Amino acid sequence: MATIYISIGSNIEPEKYVKTALIDLEKVFGPLTLSSVFESEAVGFQGHNFLNMVVAADTAESIESVVSTFKQIEKAHGRLPGVKKFSARTLDLDLLLYDDCICVQPVVLPREEILKNAFVLWPLAEIAPKRLHPIANQTYQALWQNFDKDSQRLWRVSLV
Repeated sequence: MATIYISIGSNIEPEKYVKTALIDLEKVFGPLTLSSVFESEAVGFQGHNFLNMVVAADTAESIESVVSTFKQIEKAHGRLPGVKKFSARTLDLDLLLYDDCICVQPVVLPREEILKNAFVLWPLAEIAPKRLHPIANQTYQALWQNFDKDSQRLWRVSLV
């Protein structure tokens, strides 16, 4: 079994799509470990605020299978394939970590956004504070403590 960490984001009906993503992910992977939900301004484009969180799960599936499952869930919730990276979306599911795997195919792991985006690093540090980033060789708690928190605004919110 591998432990996977998944980033969830939405800025189109975000409460609805984050909740349905959690339901679908739990159906596929079983019990999830959930971070807090964070609201953040759009990064890389002008748009509505996003809701983001990170969840952890265990799986026996391959990286390819996990990513394929994410794409199916996104599509089932109105995500259009081929839409540009920095744009509004109903649902965005990204594989952040697959155990301590370091690879570039079928996806880049660990995902580069971990070290670049507060809306990924803060929730990851919340649920895996003592886990080491397999390349930076620092804990997620330490990475978050050293992150430039003035570079991106985000705050905890609750899903109703």
